[in-house]
Amino acid sequence: MGVFVLLPLLLPLTALPIARLAERHLHPRVATRLLSALAAVLAACSTVCLGLLVVVGTVQLPGHPLPDAWADREARTTAPYEETAGKGAVIALLAVAVSWSTAVRRHRRVRREAELALAGVPGGELAVLPDEAAYAYALPGVRSRASRGLLGWVLSLRTSPAGPGGRIVVSTAMLACLDAGERAALVAHERAHLAGRHHRYLLAVRFAARANPLLMPLRSAVAYTAERWADEEAARVTGERRVVARAIGKAALVSRGTPTPTLAGFAAPGPVPRRVAALLAPAPSPVSWPPVFTAVGLAAWAAAAGTLGSALSSANATLTLFLVLA
Repeated sequence: MGVFVLLPLLLPLTALPIARLAERHLHPRVATRLLSALAAVLAACSTVCLGLLVVVGTVQLPGHPLPDAWADREARTTAPYEETAGKGAVIALLAVAVSWSTAVRRHRRVRREAELALAGVPGGELAVLPDEAAYAYALPGVRSRASRGLLGWVLSLRTSPAGPGGRIVVSTAMLACLDAGERAALVAHERAHLAGRHHRYLLAVRFAARANPLLMPLRSAVAYTAERWADEEAARVTGERRVVARAIGKAALVSRGTPTPTLAGFAAPGPVPRRVAALLAPAPSPVSWPPVFTAVGLAAWAAAAGTLGSALSSANATLTLFLVLA
């Protein structure tokens, strides 16, 4: 097995070029789904790799719970520098567990605080909070028993329903800086986040990046493509690409962002000028998968090949290890 057991830890190095090509050339919907799946698979494979290194590198230590035969020299040499690699893998796995635990606690805390803040706010799907800070974001899975508020008229604009169990949180300061058409774009944008369940993609890539820091480019790319996905949906629903671009530009000048990066926001931190420029250009092609012999096609196939290679490498390492131990 040798150095090949380390391949799943190093394949995420391909994330940066893949992310750059995908976010620039693929349709935002396709790019979001592809990059999220790539991040999840690569993170799972690298975690399996760390687990294998822990087994191989620590099996010779006294008091281990594994079979004694597993401490055989032939078994331990399935990985290079097994003792050093095993001890390092233990530290890495503990760091991943702590990082994931911290992220889960923070996400739950933010959700609880948001639900408490919105518990008595009227407005149905739209929750307008009296606040001097400007912000707007989609909060999935929060239901309201209250009736529609005074500003619920925004929901009657040219937008489609968002689906069950979500709310659009917007401050009065944000609404004050937008005109009627731009408010329609804001609501359409946040409804697209809810309908597309974009928070799931953001959560997936954030946990993947915590499992392997080499996947951080995919986290940034998905945060951008998810916003672009919602931008394009808002432009499609309202029929006004320039209005959506103008609303994003205005919101970016006054917005403070979202409570947590796993909640999609109207003017989330990031390359806002690129989003505005994309909206001022023609709509992207809705083709699901690009031709092979193009830059974007090569990027898509490289992502698929990297994902498959990492998965096969981890599976091969696991199978080989157990065959050697047997």
